Amino acid sequence: MPNSPEDRRKAVARVRRIRGQAEALERALEAGDDCAPILQQLAAMRGAVNGLMAEVMAAHIRDELAAPDDPEALARDLTALVRSYLR
Repeated sequence: MPNSPEDRRKAVARVRRIRGQAEALERALEAGDDCAPILQQLAAMRGAVNGLMAEVMAAHIRDELAAPDDPEALARDLTALVRSYLR
């Protein structure tokens, strides 16, 4: 979780934009819109979620893993973190 108030504010703003995109997607699906705009909306949502994940991951690395006592453990932790979220 982002620790600074500014990072937290940015993360919450991203979530709100994603929510708006999801609501627009729901309306488009209910209305029976064409596939192309729906696919475009899905791609935009995926990009927004990926951006949010990158920000939260960067905050986690910066705040939780920044000053390791054991560089090998840090490498294992970072590798596990990246693998778990890039599936």
